[in-house]
Amino acid sequence: MGRTYFVEEAVGQYLSDLGTKLKPYVTGLLIGQCSPQRDYVIRAVRTPPKEEQKEDNISPSKLASIDEEWITTHASQVAQMLPGGLLVLGVFIIATPELSKDSQSALRKLIFSVEKSLTKRRLWKPAEEEVLDRAALQICSATKKVVCRTYDVQDPKSSAKPADWKYQSALSASWLSLDCTVNVNIHIPLLATSPNHDLEKNTKNGLNRWSKQIEDSVFLINGQVKDDDTELLEGQKKLRGNTQSSTQFSDVKVLTQLSQGSSHRSTATVQVCSASINLKGAVKCRAYIHNNKPKVKEAIQALKRDIINTLSDRCEILFEDLIINEGPHKKNFEREYHVLPQRLFVPVAGSSVMLSDYKFGDEAAGEIQERFVEMLDQSVQAEDIHIAEEINT
Repeated sequence: MGRTYFVEEAVGQYLSDLGTKLKPYVTGLLIGQCSPQRDYVIRAVRTPPKEEQKEDNISPSKLASIDEEWITTHASQVAQMLPGGLLVLGVFIIATPELSKDSQSALRKLIFSVEKSLTKRRLWKPAEEEVLDRAALQICSATKKVVCRTYDVQDPKSSAKPADWKYQSALSASWLSLDCTVNVNIHIPLLATSPNHDLEKNTKNGLNRWSKQIEDSVFLINGQVKDDDTELLEGQKKLRGNTQSSTQFSDVKVLTQLSQGSSHRSTATVQVCSASINLKGAVKCRAYIHNNKPKVKEAIQALKRDIINTLSDRCEILFEDLIINEGPHKKNFEREYHVLPQRLFVPVAGSSVMLSDYKFGDEAAGEIQERFVEMLDQSVQAEDIHIAEEINT
């Protein structure tokens, strides 16, 4: 039995429009959520054209010229814009009949390179029952025939399995959202024995240790510790006919454990340090979960991953910004203060789900709007950009 993908109807319209506009082929990403029983696709996003293609409005004519690196870079940047619970679920290609027979092998290659690139950035460990299938969607631009297959991304020798692709209206209109604010105060020592402080590497190591604390944290939902296998909506009253609003569990508290008990006792070590990095502040975290009998553990896992991702993504964005603006060779280790980018949320048309992004203090709304058009093929009104956090200086 293959997997079933329930797909927002608007995604079908989007793919159909792309097929008529871009010839001979167009690639892109599928965005949604995996769950043990079924998967949900709420967005499809075409690969942004490169500068030279923008001018001529054409894509290369042979599948062999698919730019794998360009597509994986796009996937990594899109992943940074997805709140907890959403991920890049797969890859699509819309191609003319002449190119169709080679499309599947091109898709297979893309799925594995996209997943490899996304896995490299993650600081959280996959769960034992993690869904590891990713979708390869092939559409013929002439006949509109849809073929969906999945590959197990953990197995490089994995062969294609057939999957069902079913459109549903208003699929993304009633998702549950969990929000929390996490106060961060992470101290990362820089050892005197490593003279060239690799800030990025040290920060990643420090975040790795912190992410284990988050994984071990206790989450209170509406003030209660709930059993992992309980249904998240147990005891909630259903509002009849009100599908538009997402149920919000804003009152989620994160309790990090001070001691892991005697079985986790660690040995103290003394290390000589010549400097340190401190990450401080309050971060806004959010996760979305489908409303088809979700379990508490699915919701908490999505929120944990958002907490870990939002901090590591910001550090990555800051380091990229520093390299661009100050060059990689800056070795001045006086006390320096950098503000990590703030988080913002933007609504998706016809959906209760919001997508996320980050802005530096001096960035104008226009730059954020451009980024949404380029990365997610979505135009955004300036008044729809919700800044989630205060700048705390």
